[in-house]
Amino acid sequence: MSPKPLILACALLASAATYGADDLSCETTLGRELSVDSPLREIVVDNPETIQLEAGTLEATIGENPTARMSGGVQLRRDDKFAGADSARYDPELRALFLEGGVRYEDPGTQILSRSAEFGYDLGRVRFEGAEFSLGSSNARGAAEELEINQSGTLILGGVEYTTCPPGSEDWLLQGKSIKLDTREGIGTAKGMKLRFKGVPILYLPYISFPISDARKSGLLTPEIGSSGRSGNELRVPYYWNIAPNYDATITPRLLTSRGMQLETQFRYLTVKNEGQITADYLPNDEILDRARHQVNLTHRTNFGSGWRNRINYRAVSDGQYFEDLGGSLSVSSITHLDRHVRFDYYSERLSLLAQVQDYQTIDDAIDPSDRPYRRVPQLLLNANLPASVFRLGLDSEVVHFDRDVGVTGWRFNAAPSVAVPVRKPGWFFVPAVALDYTRYELADTLPGESTEITRTVPISSVDTGLVLERMTSSSNRLQTIEPRLLYVNIPYRDQDGLPVFDTITPDINLVQLYRKNRFLGVDRIGDTEQVSLGVTSRILDLSTGRELMSATIGQTRYFDDRQVALPGLPAATFETSDYVAQVRFLLLENINFGFGHQWGTGDNGVTKSEARLQYRPAGNKIINLAYRYRRESLEQGDLSWAWPLAKRWNFVGRYNYSFRDDAVLEQFFGLEYESCCWGLRLVTRRHISTRDGTRDSSFGLQLVLKGMTSVGTAADKLLERGILGYSADLQ
Repeated sequence: MSPKPLILACALLASAATYGADDLSCETTLGRELSVDSPLREIVVDNPETIQLEAGTLEATIGENPTARMSGGVQLRRDDKFAGADSARYDPELRALFLEGGVRYEDPGTQILSRSAEFGYDLGRVRFEGAEFSLGSSNARGAAEELEINQSGTLILGGVEYTTCPPGSEDWLLQGKSIKLDTREGIGTAKGMKLRFKGVPILYLPYISFPISDARKSGLLTPEIGSSGRSGNELRVPYYWNIAPNYDATITPRLLTSRGMQLETQFRYLTVKNEGQITADYLPNDEILDRARHQVNLTHRTNFGSGWRNRINYRAVSDGQYFEDLGGSLSVSSITHLDRHVRFDYYSERLSLLAQVQDYQTIDDAIDPSDRPYRRVPQLLLNANLPASVFRLGLDSEVVHFDRDVGVTGWRFNAAPSVAVPVRKPGWFFVPAVALDYTRYELADTLPGESTEITRTVPISSVDTGLVLERMTSSSNRLQTIEPRLLYVNIPYRDQDGLPVFDTITPDINLVQLYRKNRFLGVDRIGDTEQVSLGVTSRILDLSTGRELMSATIGQTRYFDDRQVALPGLPAATFETSDYVAQVRFLLLENINFGFGHQWGTGDNGVTKSEARLQYRPAGNKIINLAYRYRRESLEQGDLSWAWPLAKRWNFVGRYNYSFRDDAVLEQFFGLEYESCCWGLRLVTRRHISTRDGTRDSSFGLQLVLKGMTSVGTAADKLLERGILGYSADLQ
């Protein structure tokens, strides 16, 4: 027999298997005469366009319409694609290759099993009948009466079923007339679809588009359903608009049965130098308040390069109760001021500049106008740090105009040049420094007889020194440090009673404030003092991993004389020492973290502030958090949150936040999670304080998660991630 029919059959099979490729070759072992029953083998070559063919036996007909039939197992390979069957035949009239019996097809994203298949050479497609398929990247699988795959990797299925459940389980199933799966774009579309859960139809869609990868696409997202006491039942139907690779938008109609229809919009953008987000929510008529309500929020960042940046932040709401009624959480409902600013800044190793205009919207009507923050229109800051031989020269300076509808307004200029002589050696440092703080005010709207031009000059001297001592512990690969530090500050008294107070407060003492030279935060007051701040920190480090196993710090400031400078309406400080400040953090075991902060005074002063947090996490799905917060004459709270398995598939989740001072629960939610191989269910009930005056709200949420497909119901996962430290909503 001449090898010509074999060459023809090989070429036809190769061409069909490559679905329309332009430049192909086929290599066979044709160095000798082959009989009809001779096995046909491929030669492995490096060219990825080469078709590799294997067949057990070959029968060929020579003539005007040559045909070829193969049996005993047929395999075709091209690059990362594979097709195989028990037998194959070539039809020259249809210019197609037919595979029969145990047909299988594989590529990196698709696996197909079928009774028979047709490889159309002219159309560059493969058509299967009675097919079962799986998509390896997403664990999706299904079956179809008819399945077609073309040269671009698109699957078209008729009479189809689709799920991400493993074989033998069809807890949820998508059934329909037709589905198109684009494995390259990662997008699926379907017509006449029914979504069944546990055999019960729960959703019918004449048309649906869904992802089969991480690709972004326009379309309706899963609706969210919820309820609350303040706004009634709630339904959100988000629409995602994939405008461009670097632009997108989400438009969400939100129906609140007690208030009406609200429209929520979000637009995001990203360019080489810019990124930002704009959100705008509008409720044309709140049926409870009988008025329109809105929120606008803009965040923008530009990186010009060479150290220059721009930041824009703008936020506004229609009324002070917007977040309480429509925000949904205690954290946003407690907001009292909204920051709006446009900022340009420059940073380098030695110099930083900032220029901004800043305003606030005060949304808590209970705040008196005289207590509301000033506008900064504008503010300019310059900070420099210049080494000069053994000296380090520094400059902190500011020019700002403060404006407000009530009270004194005006300009403030501040400059504080400094000289330091830093000495830093292995294991110790010593930094003496002197500075001269100069401030000038040019004021308006003052009371009759008050000066409009005021200056103040205050010298500041300091010595900052410390040690870093190290030793290896008895345990191998563990290093312990002891780091004592001392800061001496001397600031003479200057009468400052006539100076306005634009942005200066007395901050709470903490480990940062302990080593600051000015006891006030802001330059409207420079506190007179002669003091020494003493502190010591100890750490234990695991050298093999670099982890900090323990750190402990304690410190206190001691004053040599009474202080005279004070904020208006407050007495001058006469105590000889500050409170002690201590902080401890432990990694007790591999799965236990403990943190404790404590502030207490000497004598009868007692505890001023205390915080403690313990986390026990023996596994990724086992978390218990316990926290306690105390602030004298202000708050005392306990917080318990957890996520813990009750059985193999059941988790118990919850949070209990309690105020001992008010003898009231601030927030509590309890829920159950059920997770199977391909779906999950979250059921959460919540009660929390939703307004600044203590009004409570209750809600109930149910979320059904179909793995690899979508979720239906409320966004209970967001509540759990916010309320339980370390919780992950990803169902495995």
